[in-house]
Amino acid sequence: MTMTRPLSLSLRLALATSAAMFLAAAPAHAATDAVAKEDAALKAAIAGSHRTPANVARDGARHPYETLSFFGIKPTQTVVELSPGGGWYTEILAPYLRDKGQLILAGDDPASEVPYFQRSAARMKAKLEALPAVYDKVQVTVFAPGAGKFDYAKPGSADLVLTFRNVHNWISAGEGKAQAVFNSAFAALKPGGVFGVVEHRRPVAQAQDAKASSGYVHQAYVIQLAEKAGFKLAASSEINANPKDTADHEGGVWSLPPTFGLKDKDRARYEAIGESDRMTLKFVKP
Repeated sequence: MTMTRPLSLSLRLALATSAAMFLAAAPAHAATDAVAKEDAALKAAIAGSHRTPANVARDGARHPYETLSFFGIKPTQTVVELSPGGGWYTEILAPYLRDKGQLILAGDDPASEVPYFQRSAARMKAKLEALPAVYDKVQVTVFAPGAGKFDYAKPGSADLVLTFRNVHNWISAGEGKAQAVFNSAFAALKPGGVFGVVEHRRPVAQAQDAKASSGYVHQAYVIQLAEKAGFKLAASSEINANPKDTADHEGGVWSLPPTFGLKDKDRARYEAIGESDRMTLKFVKP
């Protein structure tokens, strides 16, 4: 009769470790596949034929794929876009989030007494209604810092709050409006949620205008606003940096493309500089 020798303790541990490694490998591979699919969906949204040609022309300066990936966007998230303006990023976010997530556009108040805000809200409404196949599931809410309206999302409901080139506007509103906006983003986010900020960057050597009238803001000041609201700076990126931009233009940031606020004056020089130098900051709600 042949006797079976018991396995040694060291061999049993080695086999157990190998089995654990094998089991762990399967979900890791699945997770990698899922990320790849999500990235493909984001690329598809950016490449969509629904996008305005003038907006597509700015992709090389605004790096939407890299920027949104840096913020950690996923198609299953609830995402708030603060002050969407003409909808440059909305054109990408809406189709990306349409099937599995939720896009909340926190925009201008159509009932505002300010004609500019009325027109802005009307333009966005027309844009969304013109293409229901892309925008039919977008939720539109009111965000009016000047009027003290910050209830654009239920507290603790958002995975991601995004804003692109808007901080200077909130600073110019004065009376702590910018801080109130950062506080509202903190309130809207779930614990672990991300506040993604892209803003025109003022060089440290240049004094910060209290009203940010040039459109440029010190990066340290933006971080200060976020940290005072309760956020932690998770990461910063130079995705949207432009070393050609000296940030001392006669007409402020609006002298640069795509605005060309000075019209034909020094247009070739501003065209050569390109869009502004921008900070790209990722804040996390603990």
